[in-house]
Amino acid sequence: MSFFDDGEDTVARPSGAAAPPRARTQPRQPPAGHSLPVDRHTLMVRRRVAAGIAVVVIVLIVIGINACLKSEKHSELKNYNNAASELAESFATNVSKPLFATLSGANGKTALTVESQIDVLRTQAQAIATKAKGLSTPGDMAAAQRALELAYDLRAEALAKIAALVPTALGGQEPASVGKIAGDLELLLASDVIYSQRVAPLISQTLAANGVEGSTASSHSLPNIGWLEPTTAASRITGQAPGTTSSSGFTPGNHGSALKSTSVGATTLESEPTLNHISGGANPTFTLQVENSGEFDETNVKVDVTVTAGGKVFKASHVIEKTEPGKAVKVDIPIAGIPLGVAAKIESYVEGVRGENDLENNKSTYLAIFGT
Repeated sequence: MSFFDDGEDTVARPSGAAAPPRARTQPRQPPAGHSLPVDRHTLMVRRRVAAGIAVVVIVLIVIGINACLKSEKHSELKNYNNAASELAESFATNVSKPLFATLSGANGKTALTVESQIDVLRTQAQAIATKAKGLSTPGDMAAAQRALELAYDLRAEALAKIAALVPTALGGQEPASVGKIAGDLELLLASDVIYSQRVAPLISQTLAANGVEGSTASSHSLPNIGWLEPTTAASRITGQAPGTTSSSGFTPGNHGSALKSTSVGATTLESEPTLNHISGGANPTFTLQVENSGEFDETNVKVDVTVTAGGKVFKASHVIEKTEPGKAVKVDIPIAGIPLGVAAKIESYVEGVRGENDLENNKSTYLAIFGT
């Protein structure tokens, strides 16, 4: 035993004896909470799969959005087409058909009745034109919309001009005005051409280009072109064959009317420069005394009152169906909404009858202030 072996337990191993077996080492376990590392190939595969799924999801979302946008666009185009069709039907039902029925039957009615009926139709035509301007218009329908607005503007203009001619055309003051109505009806023909050649084709083309099924309504405001011939239009309106004259036609001689006075309540107005103080509020009724200053009975004598006050103009009219020579008729004309306490100008006027040459005694002007 050597010095260095002193104190150590040694066991002598016989010569040639085998070494004792070495203890097997256990593989190192990963710490708790940690997974085994993933090899690079598996990681790449997982990333590619995730990317593919993301692409598919994005494609599906895009397809869904496009489908929604396409569906919304189709709905807008259909709604526009339906709205345009409704306007066409409304004009035919509420304006065109009643207009020509009224004109064709004018001979059996008083001029005042016909004037009132056509004025209602004028208002309807203007309302439809305004509604046309307010349509919700898809971008693809912009050209069709411009043509649509023009067509209805022309129709409203035609009704306004016809309404202005009716009092003189049927009241006997200007028989030639009956033929002039034919000229104004050309505006309706122009509107029909614009509608048939621009509005309807543009709407149909836009619907087809976007794969939208639907038919575009046609619109005709003029029933036939015979109305554009002055003599034909006159014969249809008056009920007389072209070239004939009415049995109650105009008789040459002394014709005329005279405005004798204008009053409000118990106050008889004095002509300018006198300032009249009128009580009774903002809704006065003017009473005009009109005399037949001629030698013959007159029919459909129109009387107007115009008040200018506060920067606004207020006007009302009344038609006297018949006046007799040398006799006076009182006419009541109410006007509403006149400003109080401000200077006002009042104009009373009796429109001239056929054959009347001197209109100086048909009108008067007054200055006034309206109060309570």
